[in-house]
Amino acid sequence: MTGRRTGDSGQAFPIYITVMAGLLFLAFVYFAVGQAAATRNGAQTAADAAALAAAQDAREQLRDGWLQVILDPTAWERFLNGESYLVPRACEHAASFAARNGAELWSDGCARLPAGEEGFRVQVRTRYTVGESIIPGTEGQHATAEATAVLEPRCTFDAPEPTPEPTTEPEPDPRPTPTEPVPILGLSCDGDPWEIDPERPRLPSAADLYAVRLAD
Repeated sequence: MTGRRTGDSGQAFPIYITVMAGLLFLAFVYFAVGQAAATRNGAQTAADAAALAAAQDAREQLRDGWLQVILDPTAWERFLNGESYLVPRACEHAASFAARNGAELWSDGCARLPAGEEGFRVQVRTRYTVGESIIPGTEGQHATAEATAVLEPRCTFDAPEPTPEPTTEPEPDPRPTPTEPVPILGLSCDGDPWEIDPERPRLPSAADLYAVRLAD
């Protein structure tokens, strides 16, 4: 009986080793797949953050530029359309936010969207590799991702009709009549009218002037 037990144990040991090796291999595969998925997710997070950062900086530029010409409605069009901003400055913010998320601009990097739509398309690559030297063969494999953020104006401007001239000439007044600055009317953001006071001109916040979102 003792010899039979020993023989059974000897036969079971190779099976045990095979099973354990298979389990370890499966665990390694699951780890590799999980590591690769995490790296891809990290790349997409970095791309999203970079694209949003570029569009948000463009939004701030637009508001600052608009404030410089706020008393001249004839110069508002390029700001109402969300067109007047410096692309290199916005893309610097994209690169900064990509770096904060462990990535760098890659391939086409940061580019303004084609005419007809305002915003940015950003491509990034993770600075770390898929396996971080833990998984053989992944030492040089980086994850890449792309994201697009659009900039959508929220305001419109309809200049009020000019006041008609009187049909009869008024009697001249010997006293000088002080002239008061006339408010600028006709600006509307998301349906809400916004009056510009010439003495204290100001605009809504950048977020009220323009919406920024990731494109599908």
